[in-house]
Amino acid sequence: MASIKDLKKDIDYLFFELISDCFMFTSLHDGEKRDKAQNLIEEAVSMRNEFIDRVNNPDGKDNPAIVKAYYSALRKDLFEKVDGYFQRLSSITKE
Repeated sequence: MASIKDLKKDIDYLFFELISDCFMFTSLHDGEKRDKAQNLIEEAVSMRNEFIDRVNNPDGKDNPAIVKAYYSALRKDLFEKVDGYFQRLSSITKE
């Protein structure tokens, strides 16, 4: 299992890439598309903070099996959420 430190780095990296792409998008577009991308940035920052809180507060601290399952589910949820945000950014681009 990866360390908690590595998981936090993964969270920061993935959300940094998403937010970076959103900022690039906002610099190239204006109007309603820009507003949607800015809202996506705000949601992404909030979600990043939520993931860091979840990493810092695992369920079942006394049982290693529960903790391992918790972090596995957290990692899966992280990739699904970030992928969803990238898909939303792509859909804004296509409008």
